[in-house]
Amino acid sequence: MTNTIKTWLLMGVLTVLLVLLGRAIGGTTGAFTFFLIALAMNFISYYFSDTLVIKMTGSYPVSEAEAPELYSIVRNLSLKAGIPMPKIYITPSPQPNAFATGRNPEHAAVAVTEGLLNLLNRQEIEGVLAHEIAHIKNRDILIGTIAAAMAGAISMLADVFRWGLFFGANRDDEESPGGFIAGIVMMILAPIAALLVQMAISRSREYLADETGAKIAGSPVGLAEALKKLHAYSLRLPMEVSPAASHMFIVNPLNGRALMALFSTHPPIEDRIERLYAMRW
Repeated sequence: MTNTIKTWLLMGVLTVLLVLLGRAIGGTTGAFTFFLIALAMNFISYYFSDTLVIKMTGSYPVSEAEAPELYSIVRNLSLKAGIPMPKIYITPSPQPNAFATGRNPEHAAVAVTEGLLNLLNRQEIEGVLAHEIAHIKNRDILIGTIAAAMAGAISMLADVFRWGLFFGANRDDEESPGGFIAGIVMMILAPIAALLVQMAISRSREYLADETGAKIAGSPVGLAEALKKLHAYSLRLPMEVSPAASHMFIVNPLNGRALMALFSTHPPIEDRIERLYAMRW
């Protein structure tokens, strides 16, 4: 299945979830209202995907004068990958991690955390950034960004409904399918369903990005060694980031939270490292 088809499928599935949640909240009127919200979210997440995720993660732009080595690495890897150089951001977190975002190679961005720059050596940073540039080259980032935007919207709207129940709203809405109990079910299941959609789309792409990134970097060793460190730190130093955006990162930033780890969008680190070392040439 091509990434274009996956993108449309994801947008369709999450749109349906929004409509169902809207119906649980406000009956037919709520379903129509949330359908319009879904259309707007699809449009915004497509054309402003990089800005959305950057804001969700609190990342900030960095100039070449401020980070010359980082710019040098990204520029060289972009040339090897045959894509335009993406914008560069830094995420203010002590946990070492990184992500890429944007709708296509011409409108892409990469971000690394402050913790990553402090922990990894140049070869390891190159391995991580090669992985992220591979996501851009393979056009994975649009899918992930739309998932982040839509899942975030579903979670936010479920929270709105939860507060509505708290204050007694929607208890007597005869239009609501199944009434109060159906609303409770949708409030619980919608965010979980959104996370499951993310999982189905994200996991296989991580293996491909590892492989492509190793080829771009010229060796799988840097990425393999980096994954060991990033995973170890994520277990004891979880990042303060929205779960809706967690699948964007190279390793799950919520590994230190047991409940969130159950919904990991990433394949096992051990498997990824084993596959990388099997590529050694």
